[in-house]
Amino acid sequence: MPAPTLVFNLLRRLERFAANKLGKGYGAATLEQEVAAMASLLGTTPKLAIDIGGNVGGYSQVLRDRFPGLEIHVFEPARTNLARLADRFGADPLVRVNPNAVGSSAGSATLFSDEPGSGLGSLTKRDLDFRGISFEVAEAVEVIRFETYWRDVLASRPIDMIKLDIEGHELDALAGMGEALRHVGVVQFEFGGANIDTHTYLRDFFTLFATAGFELYRITPLGPQRLDRYRESEECFLTTNFIARRKP
Repeated sequence: MPAPTLVFNLLRRLERFAANKLGKGYGAATLEQEVAAMASLLGTTPKLAIDIGGNVGGYSQVLRDRFPGLEIHVFEPARTNLARLADRFGADPLVRVNPNAVGSSAGSATLFSDEPGSGLGSLTKRDLDFRGISFEVAEAVEVIRFETYWRDVLASRPIDMIKLDIEGHELDALAGMGEALRHVGVVQFEFGGANIDTHTYLRDFFTLFATAGFELYRITPLGPQRLDRYRESEECFLTTNFIARRKP
């Protein structure tokens, strides 16, 4: 192998290692770390949590195990996953499962995925041909605006934490929170390859949260790292988790 190739391979490994330690790409199978980071930034015992993009309930289960008295409202549109959530939380009076997607406005939409109940399911038909993944599974779903739910169901109560993992549509959901966002302590959201398909960028989140009075953190293996300002170098489409905390 030519010497330059060896050097480039070494640099790529170093790049991956450094990126991971900075939290870039540190976003798979990290549920316990995500909840711990969010709890540490919140600083108080949460009473009300929202899980948008609940999938099969892994995140909500970690919340439940850590905070036994926590009230959790889960939003998940995929029928396959709704059955699993019912099996998991059907007997828990503190967990309410809602069969909806969450967006900027109420209406109907199509959920696309590679298989029923997939964690890759998105309201955008993603182009993952380069990974050998075809998004040919589709089902009709209902979308709600969260601000309406907050007023009608939650009676405009303060929300301690919101988690968003809806494959590239996190900004849409945040846009639909309206007045509710002013009454939230911390928001965790996933950012990654799906944002390529929805043409959204980390800069969009910086702008939204700065305007709403939040400071932004990235979850890393070493704990939450505050991002004091936007830099183009922060744009990374490997699956990464961020937390927005309302400024004191």
